[in-house]
Order: sequence, then structure tokens, then C-alpha cells
Amino acid sequence: MRESCVLDRLSALGVDTVAPLPRDRTRGLCALIPERFRAVNLNREEDGVGICAGLAMGGGRSVLHMQSSGLGNSLNGIMSLTVTFGLPLPVLASWRGVYREAIPAQVPFNRAVPEVLAALGMAFTIIRDPGDEELIDAVVRDAYDSMRPHVGLILPSFWEGEEEACLPEQVFPTRARESAIEYRRTFRNPVMTWNDAIGVIASALDGEAVVANIGVPSKEVYAANDRDTNFYMLGSYTQATPIGLGLALETDRDIVVLDGDGSLLGTAVLPVVAAEAPENLTIVCLDNGAFGSTGNQPTPASGLVDMELLARAAGIRRTCKVQDEEAWESRERGPTFIHVVLKPGNAPVGNIPLAPGEIRERFVRAIMG
Repeated sequence: MRESCVLDRLSALGVDTVAPLPRDRTRGLCALIPERFRAVNLNREEDGVGICAGLAMGGGRSVLHMQSSGLGNSLNGIMSLTVTFGLPLPVLASWRGVYREAIPAQVPFNRAVPEVLAALGMAFTIIRDPGDEELIDAVVRDAYDSMRPHVGLILPSFWEGEEEACLPEQVFPTRARESAIEYRRTFRNPVMTWNDAIGVIASALDGEAVVANIGVPSKEVYAANDRDTNFYMLGSYTQATPIGLGLALETDRDIVVLDGDGSLLGTAVLPVVAAEAPENLTIVCLDNGAFGSTGNQPTPASGLVDMELLARAAGIRRTCKVQDEEAWESRERGPTFIHVVLKPGNAPVGNIPLAPGEIRERFVRAIMG
């Protein structure tokens, strides 16, 4: 059974985690993954980029599995996070749109994938035939040896010539349940800014590792309390919480993500956090109702969306809302979601004087030491 042979190869290469978003042609592979590896099941491919980055910095060896159309959703994250920080990311992508493709919508992007990857300077390998199994080894080895992304484009023809795998019986949890929530919160006019909240949190940090959201927030964290255990994001919109989730799954250290309402509204990772439920993960949603790094344009959280209630709806049970300087006192064992209501505005802080590689190296040394 070719699916088992592929998983045998991944295991022999030291892979411990697979982050899949299934597709029909690899349903046999996806069904077998949880029997052999830790499976972090995704709702959106781009979230897997951040999760695998966190796993890698925590010392794990992961593989991201998707269909090739998901690369279109993931390219900015791969380039601005994986490439920028020099992180390994083997991607096994089921290549749509070029071989006996029956769905017209899969053709325009997918047939151009090799040219797109080549234009970005991203390593890729085309895996066509059943005899090409060793190329999967090459994809994974190169990603980790060269500390870069490497995409394996697996054509449907690779799986031909064998009977479909005998799949384990799919067991679903019962859908019969009662869903009830008692929830009432009063929003006050906020008095704190991002910088005020960061100052309170930074002064209370001890041994926690921190993932700081992109743009001005990372600069404010650096100015308030630079620590080797701070990972400063320089780009990669929506990837702060996925990185934190990957770190929390791979390490025993407490992980604190300082994320924003705009970023969290643009991701599908909160249900994944709830499903994985790492106790050492705290997500602090610093909600100023605005895209602060781009000019304070309002987000839907400014007067409509309740970010704490959104986290609860995603399945995160430990949540609270904070509107003053008691933010850090509300933390419990996680996963915990702390919704801090703030007013717009950023502090006039300078750029972080660290290269991406330096940020990664000192962070990894600190959390692994």
C-alpha cells in the first residue's frame, strides 16, 4: 500500500508531526496519518505555515500536507516567515489541474504552480510515478538540511497502479449535544493603548516565551522589554497564533502570543487551538479595534465583533475580558484567551535592530537551552 510506504519514509526521516488539510485523492494517506504521527488538522493551509514554524523552532520535524491550490493561500506566509527567518518547511502538495483534472476551477492556478514557485526561487520537486518515492525523501531532507521550504508536487499518477488503501473506520464524535452559553459583558470606553498593555504584560513576564505580532506591536514589545525569549514577527499577517500553537505543542515552556484583533479576524486557527488544547498556551488578544500598523483603520471588532465570544464559539473554554491593568492577573492554565480592550494608537518606537536570522537563533537558543 503506497500510502503506508510514504508514511514509513516520513517516519524514517524523523518526522513527528503532519499538518494536513485533506483532499480527495490523498484521503487514504490522511486517514492513516493519525495512526503514525501527531496530526494537527487544519482549516486553512496558511495556518499550517505558522504552526510548522513554531514546531521547527521548538525542535520538532513536521511536514505540511495540502493540495496545490492551497499554495496560493500560503505563499506570502511561506515567503515572509519561512524564507525570511530561514526555517525548514517540507510541503507535500497533491498537484491538481494538470492530470485528468475534472474541475475547471482547479486549472488556472495549479497549471502555473511550477512557474510561480520558480519565480519565487522556491525549491520544488515533481513526483510523477510510483517509482518516485525516493523523491519524497529528498524533499524532506533538503528542507531540513538547507533550512528552507521545499515543495513536493505529487501528481495523481503517483498513486496509480495499486488498489486503494483499506482505510481505518472513520469514527466521528456524537453530534448530539447541548450547546449553551451564559455570557454577558459590558464594554467600557477603553483607557489603555497597545503600548500600555504591553508594558504591564512585559513587566510581569518571567520564563515565558513570547510571540509578538507583526509591525508596530513587535517594536513596542522590543522597546518595553527585549528578551531572548521574544520572537519578533516582521511580516506574515495572521501567523502569530499559529506560531505560538506550534511552539506550545512542541515544548513544555509556557507560550504567550501577543496577537491583535485584525490578525485573529483573518485566521481560521482558533478552532485548531481548541482541538489541540495545549495547556501551556496563552493568547492575549490586544484589541484596539484597528489595523494599527497601517494607519488605524477600523476592524469589525471596533464596534461589532466580541473577540472573547469569538474564541468561545471556536471552542476555547478559558476566556476572559480585561479593560484595565489587571490583564496579566487573569491568566490561567490554557489554552487561555485573554481579550484586552484597548483604544487605537501606537507609541513612537523605532525599528528592531536585529536581523531575522538573529531573532530566530537567539530565540531558539533561549527556549531550547
